[in-house]
Amino acid sequence: MDAPQALDDDARYLALCTRDARFDGRFFTGVTSTGIYCRPVCSVRTPRRGNCRFFEFAAQAERAGFRPCLRCRPELAPQSRTWSTQDAAELLVQHASRLLDDPAQWAGEDGPAMQRLAERLGVSDRHLRRVFEARLGVSPLQVLHTRRLLAAKQLLTDTALPITAVAQASGFSSLRRFNAALQERYGLSPTAMRRSGTPDAGSRAVALGWRPPLDVDALLAFLGARLLPGVDAIDPAGRRYWRTLRLHTATGAHSGWFGLRFEPERHRVWLHASDGLLPALPTLLWRVRALCDLDADPKAIDAVLGRHFPGGSGLRVPGAIDGFELAVRAVLGQQVTVAAARTLAGRLVAAFGEPIATPDAALNRLFPTPQALAEATPDALGALGIVRQRQAAIQALARAVAHGTLDLGPHANVTATTQALTALPGIGPWTAQYIAMRALRWPDAWPAADVALHHTLGLSGTPRERERACDTLAQAWKPWRSYAVLRAWAGLYAAVPPSAPDTPT
Repeated sequence: MDAPQALDDDARYLALCTRDARFDGRFFTGVTSTGIYCRPVCSVRTPRRGNCRFFEFAAQAERAGFRPCLRCRPELAPQSRTWSTQDAAELLVQHASRLLDDPAQWAGEDGPAMQRLAERLGVSDRHLRRVFEARLGVSPLQVLHTRRLLAAKQLLTDTALPITAVAQASGFSSLRRFNAALQERYGLSPTAMRRSGTPDAGSRAVALGWRPPLDVDALLAFLGARLLPGVDAIDPAGRRYWRTLRLHTATGAHSGWFGLRFEPERHRVWLHASDGLLPALPTLLWRVRALCDLDADPKAIDAVLGRHFPGGSGLRVPGAIDGFELAVRAVLGQQVTVAAARTLAGRLVAAFGEPIATPDAALNRLFPTPQALAEATPDALGALGIVRQRQAAIQALARAVAHGTLDLGPHANVTATTQALTALPGIGPWTAQYIAMRALRWPDAWPAADVALHHTLGLSGTPRERERACDTLAQAWKPWRSYAVLRAWAGLYAAVPPSAPDTPT
């Protein structure tokens, strides 16, 4: 009975020896001789096989008594984003783990936090705890504690935020509980954990990893084609992207700017945030991972799509740094070119966006808030060149988000949200699916009415006939149809006869 696990651990040890970035975040290695757990890409000397224990989640390693490595920093590893068609318990653990990745779920006392999580998943907290214990050997509360502590470790390492602010940003209800948790789990006080030489203000650059391949140039080209004057900027040659942002967290509203610098050869992107966003750093990191789709699993995706879309392994689905912003821009982009939509969005930002001071003169505006657009007059929107149908759609969307009746975050119920979107005036299935693909982070979104898709896939006939043929063809690409869309838009589709055997990718 132990043989399969032993073989699996041997394969993990081989990945550890080669520092294979494709396995980053898939497992963690606890080293019994040091009491430390690391990522597979850690640069320290490879431990002996007999001193290694392997864990699927950081919380499991900490439950076993291991402390996080200060060099490879487990909090920076790509998250596990598997897609399962297994039993309900497996799916429940996956959905719960994804929710626990979100800093918005960390705030509050432990008991109510777990109750909110269970209610959102439609189960009792007792059942959720039982399933976690059976599947992972740890409780959801222990996973939550690990998330909080690793976030706190990151804030202590990379910022000069006061200890009280670190505790609050990491979801701890009091400084006393924060100090006790850090001492109990890591044997260190916050002051001792904070590295010497932390700058007096601002943040260090934070390196976020991904599993290769990732086509950085294609990602930046996608974002570059949609740049908003005053909001974001890009340097393709230097592989840099930066923008302004407003974040709402449990600690309040935070505004500022952040910058990204990609290092494809080392499978990482450096993030630097302004002082105004540092109290919301855990949320910002989580949003950046979604924006760049850093947690994608290329191997699993290519196993489904590689035969029909060869050469697309490095393409990711760019997410949204803000769901409302993405939705408004999707409405503006209906039946017009990307360039025309960008022009309209730029006018909207200039008219309704809040000014902000940054070190870069090119970044001087925040995207308009839902409240600002909900209160805009039709004449003011019309003066920007936005037609009445789009005006109605934008204002209905803004009111729904402002009133809290529409969730455009990545944990929203996809079916309910797309139905709510199409119930708004001027928003059709294409727009709803596009929002699901990028803002809701739904890997299986499929805008079947997309004309560019029909062209790439070589479909003919009436629009309705093409849409039906498009749906039929895409059945084989589930559950990764969002990635199929990006590959099709890139012109990578290759028709394969139904009888053709699968080929390695």
